[in-house]
Amino acid sequence: MTPAEALAALRVAEARDGAPNLKQRRAMLLSLAREVKKRAPDIMAVLDAEYEGRAPIETLLADVLLVADAALYVRRNLWLWMRPRRVSVPYPFWPARAREECVPKGVIGIMAPWNYPVQLALLPAIDAIAAGNRVCVKPSEALPRTAALIAEILRAALGDDIALCVQGGAEIGADFAAQRWDHLVFTGSTATGRKIMAAAAPNLTPLTLELGGKCPVLVLPGADLKRAARDILAGKAFNAGQTCVAPDTVLLVGHSKQAFIEACRQTGIGLPETAVINAAQYARLERLMAGASLTPLAEDGHGRRMALRLAEAPPEAPICQEEIFGPILLLREETSLERALAWVASQPAPLAIYLFGADSKEEDLISAAAKGSALIAGRTVEFAGFQALGFGGSGDSGFGRRNGRAGFMEFSHHRARAWHGIFSLSRLFDQPRGKAVERLKNLLAK
Repeated sequence: MTPAEALAALRVAEARDGAPNLKQRRAMLLSLAREVKKRAPDIMAVLDAEYEGRAPIETLLADVLLVADAALYVRRNLWLWMRPRRVSVPYPFWPARAREECVPKGVIGIMAPWNYPVQLALLPAIDAIAAGNRVCVKPSEALPRTAALIAEILRAALGDDIALCVQGGAEIGADFAAQRWDHLVFTGSTATGRKIMAAAAPNLTPLTLELGGKCPVLVLPGADLKRAARDILAGKAFNAGQTCVAPDTVLLVGHSKQAFIEACRQTGIGLPETAVINAAQYARLERLMAGASLTPLAEDGHGRRMALRLAEAPPEAPICQEEIFGPILLLREETSLERALAWVASQPAPLAIYLFGADSKEEDLISAAAKGSALIAGRTVEFAGFQALGFGGSGDSGFGRRNGRAGFMEFSHHRARAWHGIFSLSRLFDQPRGKAVERLKNLLAK
């Protein structure tokens, strides 16, 4: 099925059946949660096979339980989000009434990446279905068996009248982005995000872009270095650092690189349980490491299991310019928080800024400099799984929000409704206007 055929089929279903009501949406969300959990063994097995080594526990946490729990959370709260919001009316229009209501946009296109292929295909689908839409998913071509499994899950849980899956390579992806969706979601690199935006522009398609960025970690003088090292490496090791919110660069304020390296060695975290996804990504990481001073925290494993490395490099090095997206952590020493913040401000806005050892005054300084990035204290990565917390970027890291109420609002039209009474002061200004209106105009203009 081509993207155009999928869109046409969903348009036909939309015209025939209309938007699902609250009861139907809740039933679909429950069905999707149950189907994802039922297929958990298949999801873990196929991703382990296609990665040639992906930790089943990481797949279970990030691509199964996170999705199922999100669907159930949205299901519990949907009735509240769907309620119209009453708004005030200025007194000259009394006794008019007004409200704002959320109505479906229509058919939502979702382009998912390879790093969390099930999660990043189905989380936007959950938000879109909650808002009463139909969805068409384009999974990553890097994992064809996983893409086929996603198609099976959508068909079993939602049916072809609500959700379809289009599979294929780059040409299909380009065609997908160019379709006249009512909203298009893309998760991936900033460079590809620009291409998606250009493809969607002729149709003026609304977009949600979740892109990348070099997420910085500020380790301040008040931090417990051993605890900070463990919490940072735990996030970096998950999925071998192939996470859009993985820590990328550690800015050490009041701590030496050597002390941090030693603290990292003591954590015992060295070899991620998940492999780098393919040979092309492995070669890209090797290119980034060229010219950098590296401190491996373990021996590389079999196949493409790359050990965690701490890296130091001059600012002009590729590793300092590009998002790493792998098990390499860049280190920088800074003499003060102000200098660290100046460095953060000089970079494209990341999805998140991580803080360790910051007091309330320091957090305020960081908040003022953070632009649209999430500020996360004490851990890394995990906040992206908070069901009620809106997730998204700003600037080069994207725009739009998903998860929970934020996702429901993202995929809804916010429609105005108003009811006018028979009389109101505003009617005094209707034509034909007499001398009384002229006197009233002079009075109002004073």
